[in-house]
Amino acid sequence: MLKVGLTGGIGAGKSEVSRLLVERGAVLVDADRIAREVVAPGTEGLAAVVAEFGTDVLDADGALDRPKLGAIVFADPAKLAALNAIVHPLVGARSAELERAAAESARTPEDAVVVHDVPLLTENGLAALYDVVVVVDARPDTQLDRLVRLRGMTEDDARARMAAQATREQRLEIADIVVDNDGTLEKLAPRVDEVWQELRNRARSA
Repeated sequence: MLKVGLTGGIGAGKSEVSRLLVERGAVLVDADRIAREVVAPGTEGLAAVVAEFGTDVLDADGALDRPKLGAIVFADPAKLAALNAIVHPLVGARSAELERAAAESARTPEDAVVVHDVPLLTENGLAALYDVVVVVDARPDTQLDRLVRLRGMTEDDARARMAAQATREQRLEIADIVVDNDGTLEKLAPRVDEVWQELRNRARSA
């Protein structure tokens, strides 16, 4: 099984690359999405959060009120640590479950390619956790245009979000494979085809 870390700056198109890789047969492990799943209504995770923080962190429908919980934990390191102690093991267990399923469903274990979508891979120094790091790269002016034109951000907000992340150079420094995504979706798909073939080759030779 090949463990792939996929990252890229905001507006670079990482989500689109992950979608295209899944279409080609990759198994996607999206840590942000899993973190939401493990505290969904009816889960043990949500029950544990309520036991720790009380029913005030629930909305009217019984789901987790994320802004309210965020206001509590980000103002108190001890409470943030308590939340992480609940959520992180559940995310880890679910990620491992997805990896096992990928290995079992592949024709051979070596054919399984598991892509971990990790927005802050560079910032958190996580490159060593993966067999291959794929960086989706775009020029800063391309990122800025997409954030303003497609996401409706103001230019100041977009620049602030970009500045809060690792630099383009820092991401490229840890890349094993770079996906240039300054162009259109039509140009992106053939490049993802090439990347997918390379990942399959690496999985077989691992």
